[in-house]
Amino acid sequence: MKAFRAIVHGRVQMVMYRDFAQRNARSRGVVGTVRNLKDGTVEVMAEGGESILNEYVERLKKGSLLSRVEKVNVEWREPMRGFSDFEILY
Repeated sequence: MKAFRAIVHGRVQMVMYRDFAQRNARSRGVVGTVRNLKDGTVEVMAEGGESILNEYVERLKKGSLLSRVEKVNVEWREPMRGFSDFEILY
């Protein structure tokens, strides 16, 4: 089990990016959260198996159909195991 916090930069708000992140996480069995930050970025907190999380990061870099991801900063962490699903925070 691994975990990460990612900050996604680019055109990632108001383009269905959080929904994209949630759908892709749930389809892979990844748990965590996604939320918009005030500076225009999106924060993703995720936990799951290492290979699944690496695959998920690659999907985050591609983004939703309307988004334009410029970069994804990933900080790997120890899992907290405090998530039971993958949720969009408002």
